[in-house]
Amino acid sequence: MRNITRTAARGGAVALGAMLLLAGCAAAPEAPAETSGGAAEPTVDIQPCIVSDEGGFDDRSFNQLGAEGLRAAAEGLGVEPIEVESNSPSDYAPNLTSVIDQGCNMVVSVGFSLAEATGAAATANPDINFAIIDDSSVVADNVQPIVYDTAQAAFLAGYAAASYSESGIVATWGGLQIPPVTIFMDGFVDGVNYFNEQMGEDVTVLGWDVDAQNGSFTGGFAAGVEAKSIAEQFIGQGADVLMPVGGPIFLSAAEAIRDQGDDSGIVMIGVDADLYETSPENADLFLTSVLKGMSTGVQTVVEQAAAGEFSSEPYVGTLENEGVGLAPFHDFEGSVDPELQAQLDEITAGIIAGDIEVVSPASPETP
Repeated sequence: MRNITRTAARGGAVALGAMLLLAGCAAAPEAPAETSGGAAEPTVDIQPCIVSDEGGFDDRSFNQLGAEGLRAAAEGLGVEPIEVESNSPSDYAPNLTSVIDQGCNMVVSVGFSLAEATGAAATANPDINFAIIDDSSVVADNVQPIVYDTAQAAFLAGYAAASYSESGIVATWGGLQIPPVTIFMDGFVDGVNYFNEQMGEDVTVLGWDVDAQNGSFTGGFAAGVEAKSIAEQFIGQGADVLMPVGGPIFLSAAEAIRDQGDDSGIVMIGVDADLYETSPENADLFLTSVLKGMSTGVQTVVEQAAAGEFSSEPYVGTLENEGVGLAPFHDFEGSVDPELQAQLDEITAGIIAGDIEVVSPASPETP
């Protein structure tokens, strides 16, 4: 366990708040009144805390985004957040107990993997408010799910990947076969299939069978030999666009691409954050990224609790409320099909209107 107590910092490059406004299913709280010093004045005493999954807060992905949101809220409220890192699943329950023992009364759990431990902690501590990112299975009056229909944004990424690919082969794989991972993979494959239908092409997806709901997984969310091996396997099969889904496993994919040489032409699609921004050493590899507004979601929930307006009603990020989206093409702006952005805008409008149906078994229900 790594316990970090810090004064809340700036939003930072990772924060998605400037890009994505998460307008959840529940009404957003009114901003707490500001004090003369500029910090928001909470209407209730609050000690916000966050517990990571085993990826840690430096994963450049959803743990880091969640922590950024907590820090932003804490800074505005004039309080110091407490962050506790988990090194393995066995840390989840003890770490939740630790932050509760430290006086935390607004606890954010990062990730589906903490669902069981969060549910148990919420049951044992009914007077403490909890929020959990990427899970809606914990149903309790003191637990608020923060979830995202990332299949919608991943659909756009799949379409873009198919449009960009020169080999006609793209690939996606995950860390663990859990809903917050497979929802990306479902949307990605469906987006490729939609491109094929619309353009009369036959781009192949490796790594995930959307109908059978099975495919390739590293077995965890850590960068390492297994994650790199899968990337190498797909590169060897001719894939030139890769979308690894699972926090830091993209770092291993980047290594595998670098090993092919500077002129390999192989690119990646990031997930959760705009990895062009959060992993600058690999910026030249990212065609785009599938975005989740986790920073804004966490910030909103914490501020809501501080205003005495905590709700157990889920926040669901969608394309319509800009809780999910697709990052810019950045350095690849001049390399993609000139018509691609207009096509993606049209597809986005179609998904929002319901004319293009994007369905994943892992999609959250919208209240």
